[in-house]
Amino acid sequence: MKALGKILGLFLLGLLLLIVALLFALTHLFAPNDYKDEIRQLARDKANLELQLKGDIGWSLFPWLGLELTDATLASADTPEQPFADLRLLGLSVRVLPLLRKEVQMSDIRVDGLNLNLQRDAKGRGNWEGIGKPAQASAAAQTPSEQPPASDAPSETKTDKPAGQPIKLDIDSLTLSNSRIDYHDAQQDQQFTLENIELKTGAIREGAAIPLKLGAFFGTNQPLLRARSELEGQLRFDRALKRYQFEDLKLAGEASGEPLKGKTLNFAAQGQLLVDLAANVAEWNGLKLSANQLRALGELKLRELDKDAKLAGGLSIAPLNLREFLTGIGVELPAMQDADSLGQFELASRLSGSTKGVMLEELNLKLDGSTFTGSLGVADFARQALRADLKGDKLDLDRYLPPQAQDSAGAARKAEVKDSIAGAGKDGTTPLPKAPTQQAWSDEKVLPVDQLRKLDLQLALGLGQLTYDKQQFEDVRIKANGRGGLISLEEARGKLQGGSFVSTGRIDVRQAEPMLSLEQRLSRMPLEPLLKKDGQPSPIKGLLDLDAKFNSRGNSQKAWIEALNGNASFVLNDGVLVDANLEQQLCRGIATLNRKVPSNPPTGKDTPFRELKGSLNVRDGVAHNPDLKALVPGLAVSGKGDLDLRVLGLDYQVGITLEGDQREMPDPACQVNERYVGIEWPLRCRGPLELGAKACRLDQDGLGKIAARLAGNKLTEKLEEKLGDKVSPDLKDALKGLFNR
Repeated sequence: MKALGKILGLFLLGLLLLIVALLFALTHLFAPNDYKDEIRQLARDKANLELQLKGDIGWSLFPWLGLELTDATLASADTPEQPFADLRLLGLSVRVLPLLRKEVQMSDIRVDGLNLNLQRDAKGRGNWEGIGKPAQASAAAQTPSEQPPASDAPSETKTDKPAGQPIKLDIDSLTLSNSRIDYHDAQQDQQFTLENIELKTGAIREGAAIPLKLGAFFGTNQPLLRARSELEGQLRFDRALKRYQFEDLKLAGEASGEPLKGKTLNFAAQGQLLVDLAANVAEWNGLKLSANQLRALGELKLRELDKDAKLAGGLSIAPLNLREFLTGIGVELPAMQDADSLGQFELASRLSGSTKGVMLEELNLKLDGSTFTGSLGVADFARQALRADLKGDKLDLDRYLPPQAQDSAGAARKAEVKDSIAGAGKDGTTPLPKAPTQQAWSDEKVLPVDQLRKLDLQLALGLGQLTYDKQQFEDVRIKANGRGGLISLEEARGKLQGGSFVSTGRIDVRQAEPMLSLEQRLSRMPLEPLLKKDGQPSPIKGLLDLDAKFNSRGNSQKAWIEALNGNASFVLNDGVLVDANLEQQLCRGIATLNRKVPSNPPTGKDTPFRELKGSLNVRDGVAHNPDLKALVPGLAVSGKGDLDLRVLGLDYQVGITLEGDQREMPDPACQVNERYVGIEWPLRCRGPLELGAKACRLDQDGLGKIAARLAGNKLTEKLEEKLGDKVSPDLKDALKGLFNR
């Protein structure tokens, strides 16, 4: 038995030596370079791939199945003259025996000088298409008689076979160096480039952390952009569970190009990535982002990856100077009245959304000392569906508005008003001011019509305090929506110094010329803060009640005013005509009739009134006021006239009636007697609105008629004294009518 065992052992040893000798002979006597043509034909027949092997093929068989290719090119067999890849070096080796157990144990895989040149022509066909398909020539050469006979037995499909175990990977490392990928789309004239690709990994084993480091340069032509980036971390995957993790992710780099307007963006990101395809979820936890001065923390979670992925998470941006950040990434901010605006910015919010849009929920936003809470975002990127529901403590809107540039038309009107104010004097003795002629409004375009036509907006905004045009409004509420070119202001309300306003309106840009409408209601709104402009005091004070409905068209202030139409009614309570003494004007008229000269200066420069009311009928920018009424202590004032809103001018005829001898006249020249009671004293008011009552003068023509009337009344009285009761009442009336004509 011992001899038999010894013989068997020697036999096995000899057999092993024979196998080793055969393998040695195979690797040393068999030259793969002699079979390049067969290899190329095999690639062409099986994969429709045109393979060119210009360099030598090196190989080994046992215990490692090794392969080394140099100087090779690949192309689709359909377009062999257009290679899509060339390779300087590929080296790899696989252990032979583990292959029998469906295990892939490899040493280092080295790829050097790989260039992928992917081209899509003007017809949309790529130079890589057709790869993996059987060669057309071989398929066409096969005749029907060569087809395998049909079998009556049902064929076994892949789904009928039991699923095999996945191949187990065990690779010492993977190195990709000096590589480049180019993609060009002739249809879109779009080009992408990934160059200087350097990839290095540690041992690649399923379920274990795989150290990975990747660096590359990225470029595109539309827009022209260049970026450098480096990525490193630990990659872990489980193909059976369809679970992939990127632990301790670190991404850093910099970018520059047309979108950044010559500026440079330095960016970095960190965190833990997880993709679970079995559960259809993806997560980015421990998220840290930086972009120049911007620093952010957060977490992102995606679910239902197989459908319309849903987003949830949170984001927090540390305080930063938003103006400097935006300028640093090439964003050109419009000129603002405050050069330091956007200096303070801070944000914290929950995120929600999908692939269609993203919303910031539970938002806490701080901007230049203002705090806003609520929600903000884009509900649908394709429709530009903007959604905002915000509440803020305060907002100084003036800081963000464009500087008030004075155009030539505005400068001309300002000079005209200045001359009118200088010529008006303070005592009303100067000639009647001329009617203004200079246009008061800009013809610059105001509305971004193209953007408004695409806008899908839902806005709800509440502010504790809003500063606009240097006025502080309180408890402001704005609600608006827009879609398809129709923007509706459902509500705009607020308070100003005890008064309140409520407005509704709409902007319609669906046609070539924008159409606008507005309904306005003011309740006890103080006029002085609204009319005080450019250092000039308000010409009138009081609390205004207004109901108005207007419409217009066009896309500039000038066009809107020239096309303004509508109606309004107003009542001004507890008012004052500033720097205009109607008593003085009336005194001068009475003194003229008394043929006396006033000797005392006026005791006051303003005229108070209890109420001023009337209605406006606006046509093409001119407001007609046919029923002006005012209640002044001791006086009744009525009038009619026009407000030319195009040049902000007024032209009125006003009548003042004494309500009996009820007031003391300190100047004897103005002594009122019974003859003046009930007479309507005429005033003419003309000039810029800024003059207010200072634009009014005593109407000399009307005063002459009053003098004639008073002379007729006096003569009638003397006749009655002489005639007494000797004349019938009818004759007396006839005489009065004669002298009163």
